[in-house]
Amino acid sequence: MSQNPFSITHFEQQRVSSVRWETIVLDHQKLQLLLAQIHSGGLRRKKKLLKLKLRTKTKIGTKNVELKPPQVMKIENEEIRACQQRELMKQIEETSFKGPEAKPAGPKKPHNFRRQASAGLKTESVLLRKTGNLREFYDLGRKLGKRQFGTTFLCVEKASGKEYACKSIVKRKLVTDEDVEDVRREIQIMHHLVGSIDVISIKEAYEDVVAVHVVMELCAGGELFDRIVERGHYSERKAAKLARTIISVIESCHSLGVMHRDLKPENFLFINHDEDSPLKAIDFGLSTFFKPGDIFNDEVGSPYYVAPEILLKRYGPEADVWSAGIIIYILLCGLPPFWGESEADIFEAILHGEADFTSDPWPTISESAKD
Repeated sequence: MSQNPFSITHFEQQRVSSVRWETIVLDHQKLQLLLAQIHSGGLRRKKKLLKLKLRTKTKIGTKNVELKPPQVMKIENEEIRACQQRELMKQIEETSFKGPEAKPAGPKKPHNFRRQASAGLKTESVLLRKTGNLREFYDLGRKLGKRQFGTTFLCVEKASGKEYACKSIVKRKLVTDEDVEDVRREIQIMHHLVGSIDVISIKEAYEDVVAVHVVMELCAGGELFDRIVERGHYSERKAAKLARTIISVIESCHSLGVMHRDLKPENFLFINHDEDSPLKAIDFGLSTFFKPGDIFNDEVGSPYYVAPEILLKRYGPEADVWSAGIIIYILLCGLPPFWGESEADIFEAILHGEADFTSDPWPTISESAKD
């Protein structure tokens, strides 16, 4: 039986020279906490001390540092669990996938190699229409976030002084015609969903020679993902409230013939920092229109949340419902039900694994919540 990556025994097996999931960087305080618990036998039932080699960053680069376990000390179980969850949930990558797993980068091209122009720069207009200049109407402020194709900034409407978010999609990064079409469809879908209360609202889209700019409602409360990491997990009552919003998003989208295809905690934002802040769905970059009975076969989504039907290349809108179930599972226990050391391992677990409903805190969760 494979080991759970959310246990310390998984750390023992990782090669420090690897990248992404395999590279583990812990600060000294968290290392002390983990090693102390290992020494006392709390995270492992075997009474064997481990030596962990960690990559630590220094001002002059990186080096391997071997640390000895500290003296035994008593640590409360809740503190240990919180530390584990905060550290390990961060290892769930934000990356979405479209097609097979990316291949390692090849050798560098010679300096005289001429890069082929991207489809985003070659096309006359991504939006297929003339628009005004964004900076005529808005002042751009600080950066709010960054993703694969662009960056989101705070922007202020000059006429009203109202704050919005501006997602600037760099045209140079739209390498293929399919990338260009995806941006067009994303903006079309956002306009199509205007009025859905639990979906972020678009105001306008602009285009210049460098980027496409999408001005939309500002959600300043942060991602649902970050609140899960901060809390560890939610109570049943609070999880149920969030689950209602997530299901409402699916109902709104599907009733209008839209399949999101990338539902995950990172794609839900709180409007403000209040405890009971409304939650809204964002990022329709992988979304598509559908009609009843349509069957899709393109592989899109994010590891941990993708439905088995997508991996089998035969799916419909029910794929969004699977993703919602994964999010609700994480809300209740703080960890994903299916895991692996690579995307291939994760997908194998999704297709053939079974979710754990026996480990803490599941014994304290009601049967109705599990159902």
